[in-house]
Amino acid sequence: MVFSSIFFLFFFLPAFFLCYYLVPGKAKNVILLLASIIFYAWGEPKYVILLVISSVVDYINGRMMEKFDGNDRVRKIFLIVSVVINLSLLGIFKYSGLFIDTIDFIPGISINNPNLPLPIGISFFTFQTMSYSIDVYRREVKAEHNFLNYMTYVSMFPQLIAGPIVRYKDVSAELSCRKITFDLASDGFIRFGMGLFKKVIIANGIGLLWDNCLENVGSLSFASAWLGAVAFAFKIYFDFSGYSDMAIGLGKMMGFKYPENFNYPYIADSVTDFWRRWHITLSSWFKSYVYIPLGGSRKGTARTVLNLIIVWGLTGFWHGASWNYLLWGAFFAAVLILEKFVFAKIIEKTPSVVRHIVTIFLILVSWVIFAVEDFSSMGFYLKSMFTFTGGICDGFFWYSLRNYGVILIAATLLSGPLYPELRKRVKGVYWAKCIVFAVLFVISVVFLLKNTYNPFLYFRF
Repeated sequence: MVFSSIFFLFFFLPAFFLCYYLVPGKAKNVILLLASIIFYAWGEPKYVILLVISSVVDYINGRMMEKFDGNDRVRKIFLIVSVVINLSLLGIFKYSGLFIDTIDFIPGISINNPNLPLPIGISFFTFQTMSYSIDVYRREVKAEHNFLNYMTYVSMFPQLIAGPIVRYKDVSAELSCRKITFDLASDGFIRFGMGLFKKVIIANGIGLLWDNCLENVGSLSFASAWLGAVAFAFKIYFDFSGYSDMAIGLGKMMGFKYPENFNYPYIADSVTDFWRRWHITLSSWFKSYVYIPLGGSRKGTARTVLNLIIVWGLTGFWHGASWNYLLWGAFFAAVLILEKFVFAKIIEKTPSVVRHIVTIFLILVSWVIFAVEDFSSMGFYLKSMFTFTGGICDGFFWYSLRNYGVILIAATLLSGPLYPELRKRVKGVYWAKCIVFAVLFVISVVFLLKNTYNPFLYFRF
């Protein structure tokens, strides 16, 4: 079940909120948990057990670490158990097929690939449960005694499938007692509508252009290849940030305040700045639980470089069971190392507009590496971007501009802080927001009814 579906919008969501708002405070977690299990089971009924196993394991480990609070050696054993089990689930269900296929290339070795279906959202909920265990071990949070509260935290359907990655300490107080105000709920309703518009109108619309470019990957002109890269950049941003907006909006409607996940990444003037703005909760997770424990930047240049390589290798691999994601992570590791240790002084003296252009150039190249899993097709695409073998410009480029020009302009404007700037200048902003939301919501629903193209990229992660 996806947020941008008629069934979710007009059947699941109204039924859920009707029950959720009618029951007393102490019963809200029961309704939320039941709805979350139904939501997850709708797409992956047989893998609900993985969600439960992950939750039970880390709940027990948290309680055990609390019980043996004075014995750090025993506490570390329970932490290791938590990490090993969670990473094992990821390894088996997400990466085993890739490793088996890779080993099969070795002459004389043949292994049957079980081709296990990827459980939806496994990368997100395993990271959440691991963060809980690590935070309990660090004594940054107290172990949750109420299993209902803990299971509700792990399985909350707004962010279960694709984030943002919510740490237990972000919502621990609200799990026990939360206040749902009209202002918070209405703000969440509007935020959800904005996210729906970004997903349905912008991401789905521009996604068709990217799909067309992939279909013609061997014959793209220089201009068409770059236009396709721009299309994918907008597609993944509005797809993922739109989903995050919907999740944050739903959270507010339920009384939760989820962390922000995007902060206009395409206005960044360096790749370092870009990653402060893109998928913020994932970057924060790797910084808190991998980079800093490895030593961060505190142990000299060589160690910092090694730590960056490790973190970005893991970040790339987290995104999918394909070697292009590892290459994508290595690309960013190299760029960030160069920014930090080689070109830092030059970057400081470079005009902001030049830094921004260079950053966008690097990001567009990275998105091609990310999006094209087949290395042969990736090579053809990158060749079209950096040579004129397919010509400088072709009819496909002009055709695409005519058909997608309006949505490209809209995506460009909306990828910057246009909306916050308008809010500062518009009087009676609340009613203006309501009117805009109503119009955008109706447009989004009309498009959903008319179109069947409604993919979501991060479901495979």
